[in-house]
Amino acid sequence: MNTFADQLLVLVMLINFILLGSSRMTVSIRAVALQGVVLGLLPVLINNFSFHLLLISGGIILAKGVVIPWLLFGAMQRVQIKREVEPFIGYVPTLLLGAVTTALAFVFAARLPLAPEHQGLLIIPSSIATLITGFLVLTTRRKAISQVTGYLVLENGIFIFGLLLTEAMPMMVEAGALLDLIVGIFVMGIVINHISREFSSIDTTRLSALKE
Repeated sequence: MNTFADQLLVLVMLINFILLGSSRMTVSIRAVALQGVVLGLLPVLINNFSFHLLLISGGIILAKGVVIPWLLFGAMQRVQIKREVEPFIGYVPTLLLGAVTTALAFVFAARLPLAPEHQGLLIIPSSIATLITGFLVLTTRRKAISQVTGYLVLENGIFIFGLLLTEAMPMMVEAGALLDLIVGIFVMGIVINHISREFSSIDTTRLSALKE
């Protein structure tokens, strides 16, 4: 892996902290969009250049960096929610958890029995750190839009780990990641729509009031 790819992975982890520490949904959505663009560049940098790989990267950038953030901005404007006011866990504790788990991700990655060509790469620690960041956002935020961004970051972590398999299965990894992403956004879009319609709010704690 080249130095520029390592720098992009460091940028991905820095974006994780922006997501953990920001209460403004516009900042969170833009951070997820930037992370998506960065991840779209990585397959081209890590693997041998090909037109096929360029098309896949373009599709990833378009989906993760443009289309999905645009849909999230549209949902945010419809429900008139701009901030995550009362998360289950405060922003400072969440940031501290993110810092600790990121450090532990490097420790854990160093202990894994990896192939010689994968040892010392930032792919695995950044993948684990991003997975945990997505999980933290998903479980500590109340608003459905914030939870969607958490799901996106969680999927980004899976995508980063899948970069180790691009040489063996170059098409399946990226296509599978995009399929999971589309299904997840579709489901969360339905959830946001129904919560907003029933309660005039997108606070997911209000789901407990739903009756069969």
